[in-house]
Amino acid sequence: MRFTKMHGLGNDYVYVSTFDQPTPADPAALSVRVADRHFGVGSDGLILITPSAVADARMRMFNADGSESEMCGNGLRCVAKYVHDRGIAVKSRLTLETGRGVLTVDLEVVAGKAERVRVNMGTPILDAARIPTTLPGDPVVDVPLIELPASLPAGWAGACGLDPRMTCVSMGNPHVVIYCADVAKVPLELVGPILENASVFPKRINVHFVQVHAPGEATMRTWERGSGVTLACGTGACAVAVAGVLTGRTGRTLLAHLPGGDLELAWPDDSGAVFMTGPATEVFTGTWGDAR
Repeated sequence: MRFTKMHGLGNDYVYVSTFDQPTPADPAALSVRVADRHFGVGSDGLILITPSAVADARMRMFNADGSESEMCGNGLRCVAKYVHDRGIAVKSRLTLETGRGVLTVDLEVVAGKAERVRVNMGTPILDAARIPTTLPGDPVVDVPLIELPASLPAGWAGACGLDPRMTCVSMGNPHVVIYCADVAKVPLELVGPILENASVFPKRINVHFVQVHAPGEATMRTWERGSGVTLACGTGACAVAVAGVLTGRTGRTLLAHLPGGDLELAWPDDSGAVFMTGPATEVFTGTWGDAR
């Protein structure tokens, strides 16, 4: 099985195109094996690039634990680069089929290669039942943080200046956004899995802690559902942009600083789509001997 390692701001996946080779028999199990950073290729998961009857290509995304996710913003930018650079569809505007429908992407091409990608991420989903969450409110904005176990390090909330409220947004996959004064002091490896698997989130959730610097600038850290701490989350950055508007903390354009780099976000109006712009990078290609 031929593959390409790519990343969007360090959010890295193993990409397998089925335009010219068979679809892996068990992509969920394959994702677990290739994602292993000691015994596999090393990645946050597996993304399949397949033919589509309604778009230029289709993306299927599997987390490092084998679970299939509806959407991945960083992954989508890399899929767009792959489709363009490999000649599958050499256009400056592509359509890509995802778990949340067909999305449109615009490419910034330099010397024949796509370098940056602007994605129409669609309209955010704010209805609690569709996120899904059992938390109160439609939308679920600044609701009290759920009770966390006493086993967490003493004083962590005070150390990071935690604002104990949550806002939930779906970008085709579920996100919870929590604000604090210093994201670097959040024990994300401990708090992240607790929130991800909380009973108020029936399909689990992606967790983001956010530090606002100005109305147009914020820093975020992410615990991704099924993958753990990642260097970037494109759909999460979109959710942070939406949450900032809903809570009045940030404006309609936002420069989001993630551990892997920066994303530019815009949510022009409440009833419209969120737009995300950022890089897509190819790292290397290779052959995986066991595609089961």
